[in-house]
Amino acid sequence: MPGLQVEAILDAIGARLSPILPTLAALVAVVLLQHVLSRGPLANIPLVGQELGGDEKRRQAYLSKAGDLYLEGYRKFTVVVVPPKYLGELRKLPDDVVDFDQAIAQTMHAKYTKIPIGQPLIPHTIKASLTPALVRINPTIASEVQLSIRKELPPCDDWTSININRKLLRIVALVSGRVFIGEELSRSQEYLDAAINYTVELMDARRAIERLRAWQRPFLANRLPEVKKLDQRLAQADRFLRPIVAARRQLQDSEKPNDMLQWIMDGQDKFRQYSTEELARLQLALSFAAIHTTSLTATNVFYNLAAYPHYIPELRDEIRSVLAEHDGVFTSPALQAMKKVDSFVKETMRLYPTGFAGFQRKVTKTFTLSNGQVIPAGVVIQVPADAIARDPEVFPNADQFDPWRFSRLREEARRAGKAEEAAHHQFVSVSPEVLTFGYGRHACPGRFFAANEIKMIIANFILAYDMKLPDGVTERYPNLTFGSTCVPDPRKELLFKRLA
Repeated sequence: MPGLQVEAILDAIGARLSPILPTLAALVAVVLLQHVLSRGPLANIPLVGQELGGDEKRRQAYLSKAGDLYLEGYRKFTVVVVPPKYLGELRKLPDDVVDFDQAIAQTMHAKYTKIPIGQPLIPHTIKASLTPALVRINPTIASEVQLSIRKELPPCDDWTSININRKLLRIVALVSGRVFIGEELSRSQEYLDAAINYTVELMDARRAIERLRAWQRPFLANRLPEVKKLDQRLAQADRFLRPIVAARRQLQDSEKPNDMLQWIMDGQDKFRQYSTEELARLQLALSFAAIHTTSLTATNVFYNLAAYPHYIPELRDEIRSVLAEHDGVFTSPALQAMKKVDSFVKETMRLYPTGFAGFQRKVTKTFTLSNGQVIPAGVVIQVPADAIARDPEVFPNADQFDPWRFSRLREEARRAGKAEEAAHHQFVSVSPEVLTFGYGRHACPGRFFAANEIKMIIANFILAYDMKLPDGVTERYPNLTFGSTCVPDPRKELLFKRLA
């Protein structure tokens, strides 16, 4: 898509030119743009949205209806950004050719939002400490989920209208904070405000920056009210978190708590020593990663539960049966056994992903695909994840919400003696067909914690409440889109009633 090429080129130019040379920058951008579009290695690829007119019209169309553009390209040309059939060879390319961190930095506009990017300490700690600890701490997480739900929800003795997204932000912040920073601090209002508001304000700032043309960002992005507000939030959170990190540095080994912050601090020796301020910012970024995606996913699931309440009794029966076999405790085996819950969540994310594209990488060295297509350095490559998930050749009746789709596939594979294939259909699994958690060596390392947390939240709600759409609402709430982002409408409310 030319819009993506434009952004890649102009971002590169804007990052390097002096602010006193805007006219020269614009002239150079035009020359380079004309050269790339007319003679460059991408010039022979069919373009989606060519009928819309100029580059700015295509950019605005991308911001407002990117999903349609990805789907059109997938069906019409087989190529939107990079066809999914090349995922196998793309995943094998080294990081010095296709860079994951630089793609995220560009997508999140890290230059202006200041979100930490390229910190290997975080994925290392998640893989080496958090994921192995889940077997041990899952009951603690479940207890925090139950406590948070009781704390955040009203009595609901009769049908009660609730903004579930707002409640989930607090529940997820409490539960994630319990694991990330410890029980006492996770329940402090100061920490909750910092974690939740940083999450919301970061996405607001990103969207505001995205509305600017690429050449405007070096001059205007830092002046945006959303960016200034985010800067203020970062300063406030730094002041709050830095004393916590400093206090942790003084603890003896026997006094150290068993949480993510401490695991990060203890793991520095394998990488480098971080300053107290850097550790505080890493903790804030970690909270964003956990709260944002988990609350959005859970909100999508709740909107489906309310839109299809006839599935709730079957889910409730499974949850009760599984817990009865595991002494009422949400252990790792118990969560594994909740196959219909797992399938409902995975099917929700298939139809309602948080983004239309997956496998984002910044190309740092020109390479050639097996079909001879040259992909030049400087562009961001993506795969049309949503279009794949809606392809009827990949998923029969692809536009239909089938809550037991993946549990049925798991059972069919199990009966055929194909254990590996059965595992392939779990929510946490990564594959070329479902890119919810990415693909390849940079697949989301925190997906095991996130999946357990989501399933515990969903299961506890189903055990305690009936839920439905408000009177007069007959269909599931549509999601909101902005560029390649697709999120559940956070303003909507659902009706909840506590079970007798």
